[in-house]
Amino acid sequence: MESAILDHQLRPATEGASGYLTINLGALARNYEKLSAEVAPARAAAVVKADAYGLGVEHVSEALYGYGCRHFFVAQFFEALRLRPLLSGDAQVFVLNGLQPGNECACAEAGIIPVINSLEHLHQWAGEAERLKRRLPAVLQFDTGMSRLGVPPEERTAIATLLKTSGMIEILFIMSHLASADDADSEQNGDQLAEMNRVAEEFSEFDVCFANSGGIFLGDAYHGTLARPGIALYGGAPTVGQPNPMEPVVHLDVAVVQVRTVPADVRVGYSGTHVTQGVTRLATIAAGYADGLLRSLSGKGAVYCDGIRLPIVGRVSMDSITVDITALPEGRLTLGSLVEVLGPHQTLEDVARDARTISYEILTGLGNRYQRRYR
Repeated sequence: MESAILDHQLRPATEGASGYLTINLGALARNYEKLSAEVAPARAAAVVKADAYGLGVEHVSEALYGYGCRHFFVAQFFEALRLRPLLSGDAQVFVLNGLQPGNECACAEAGIIPVINSLEHLHQWAGEAERLKRRLPAVLQFDTGMSRLGVPPEERTAIATLLKTSGMIEILFIMSHLASADDADSEQNGDQLAEMNRVAEEFSEFDVCFANSGGIFLGDAYHGTLARPGIALYGGAPTVGQPNPMEPVVHLDVAVVQVRTVPADVRVGYSGTHVTQGVTRLATIAAGYADGLLRSLSGKGAVYCDGIRLPIVGRVSMDSITVDITALPEGRLTLGSLVEVLGPHQTLEDVARDARTISYEILTGLGNRYQRRYR
C-alpha cells in the first residue's frame, strides 16, 4: 500500500525514511492550468493511468478535479473501477484500452466509458446496450498511422453502419493518438493530422480528441475539442530538444546508508566494474533498481549535493547505489544525510538521458518504498 501523507500530517515515525518522494500538487495544478490555456477554447483532460504516472491517482485526480478537470483517462478497466468512486458524478472516466470480454456489465453499471478500438469492441458494447435496453456512451478511437490501437481504415465503413443500425451507442467524441508528437519536426505528425482530418470528415457529427502532451504544442490544428495531456501534467518535457515549459512536480531525495574512504585500485560494486584511481570517498545511498533507478545508470548517472554532481560508480544494485563524494568537503555527508536524485539540479529528462530511456519510464518506475509527501 502506498505510504502517502500530507506534509502537515507528517508523523515522527516517518522521519528517518530511506527516501522522500515529494509531489507538488500546486505545480501539478499550475501545469494543468497552463495546458488548458494553451488549448483554449478546447478543453484539457488528464491522463492518470498507471496510478497517475506513479504519483498516486487519489491525490492527483482530486487536485485536478479541483482545478476544473472533468475528463480522466486510464488504460485498464480495473484502474477505472478504482478511480470512478473518487470523483464526483460530473466527471467522466475513459478506458483507453477498451474492455476485455466479460467486463461490459460492470463497466455500464459503474458509469465508466470505454474507448472503442475495433469493430469487435463496438459489437461487444452494442450488445450490452441491447441487453440493458438503454443507450451507452463510448469513444471511438481510430488508427491514423501508429498501428497500435484504434479502428483500422478497412473497418470504418462497418463501424459507421453499425452505429446507424444499432442506435444504442452514444459516441461522445472520436480520437486518435500521435506517435511522434514529442518531435516537432517529425513528418509523421502531419501525416497523422491529415488522416485524422479524413476521419473527422467521415464522422463529421462527432467532436475530435487528438492532441497528447506534445501535440498540444504543435498548434491549434491538433487540438480538436478535447486534448489529453499526460507527461506534461507531471512536469515532463512535452517536446524533445526544446525548453521545458512545464513546472517540475516531483522531487526525490535519498538517504545515505554508509560513507567510507578507500585507497586506489579498489573495486566497487558487483563484478568490480569500477576501480578507484586514487584515494576516494564513497557514499552508498538507500535506493536502487527496485526503486526505479535503473541499472543502466551504472557508471553513467549521478546524484547531487549542494549543487555538486556526485557520479554513480560501479553497478546499480537492487537496493543501493554507490556514488563518488570526493568532490564534497569531508564530513558533509554522514549516515542519514539526503542527496538529490530529482530536483533543481537534475530533471526527469536528465536521469532518463543517463539511463538511455525516456522520462515516462523513470517517473512511472519510482517505487513504493519512498516516503511520499504531498505539498
